[in-house]
Amino acid sequence: MTVSISCKNFCLQFFSWFWVQENEEANELKIKLEELSQMYESTVDELQTVKLDYDDLLQQKEKLGEEVRDMKERLLLEEKQRKQMESELSKLKKNLRESENVVEEKRYMKEDLSKGSAESGAQTGSQRSQGLKKSLSGQRATMARLCEEVGIQKILQLIKSEDLEVQIQAVKVVANLAAEEANQVKIVEEGGVEALLMLVQSSQNSTILRVASGAIANLAMNEKSQDLIMNKGGAQLLAKMVTKTDDPQTLRMVAGALANLCGNEKFLKLLKEEEGIKGLLTMAQSGNIDIIAQVARGMANFAKCETREIMQGRRKGRSLLLEEGVLEWLTSNSHIDSASTQRHIELALCHLAQNEENANDFKRTGSVTEIVRISVESSRDDIRSLAKKILKTNPYFSS
Repeated sequence: MTVSISCKNFCLQFFSWFWVQENEEANELKIKLEELSQMYESTVDELQTVKLDYDDLLQQKEKLGEEVRDMKERLLLEEKQRKQMESELSKLKKNLRESENVVEEKRYMKEDLSKGSAESGAQTGSQRSQGLKKSLSGQRATMARLCEEVGIQKILQLIKSEDLEVQIQAVKVVANLAAEEANQVKIVEEGGVEALLMLVQSSQNSTILRVASGAIANLAMNEKSQDLIMNKGGAQLLAKMVTKTDDPQTLRMVAGALANLCGNEKFLKLLKEEEGIKGLLTMAQSGNIDIIAQVARGMANFAKCETREIMQGRRKGRSLLLEEGVLEWLTSNSHIDSASTQRHIELALCHLAQNEENANDFKRTGSVTEIVRISVESSRDDIRSLAKKILKTNPYFSS
């Protein structure tokens, strides 16, 4: 009888232990399933962000391509100058102080340009188009010959010339070279970034400021150049350009350079500290649609980088952009007519909304309403989907 009871107790204890073990294993499996589900959601979010980043890069490439073409067109209006410019730079290579000869050549160049303009008036649209293509091809060939025969170092030396005309021409050549990715590394290695920043800081000539800013914007697409620009205080220098000039073309170039720097995660904090963000907002007050487009692109780049850092666990806290009043600016400009600018603003708002630390600011400024609107009205399917996901997953926005 005693043995039977002991066996019974043993069986009860064994099944009790077995039941506990089964429950523990079930709980462990449940936890693992939840972790896998979270990993899946995180991966989906990451893929969505990568897709948006890819689309954003394509838009940036298109916009920068337009800027490059605009800069080239300014140089290519002087088709008749190519041979004379080569001759000029060849002479300056032998003797940089022959400024009198350079000025004389400039006079003949301007006369040739006037003749060329009169002749072009009789051309048809097709002929002008073909002429422009030939001119673009010719300009690239000219730039290649200049690099080979004169060298970027010599061209950069001309930037320091005491002759203003020579200085302007040298800056134009450097800007045109900087538009080609293959030349950017050479320009950086030869001290081109420092030379251009020096010009922007010291020159009062509107042409030099405009062209040098365009060259810096082109170089700011290169990571090595970005490091140099930031290490030399370039962001602060560019941000202060708004107090130095009100020329829309110059400010567009400056805003484009800052927008490119906003796409580098390493410089987010430094850009804010050196008033790069404040400078962009100040430039946007001009009301110029092209400047606003660059400002919006910069904010989208900055917000995208911050979001990536937060999602990867490398940063926490409220967005740096919100400390400068960017959320209010984005919200008030979210209905702008330009489709590409509106897209950048919508992306910036969505990126900022992904950070739960920004939720109170979104509520305070009424920007949650914009996320709702974007989820319904955005012209882009991927942006609408992202906005819907934010509204669904962010507990602060669910109401």
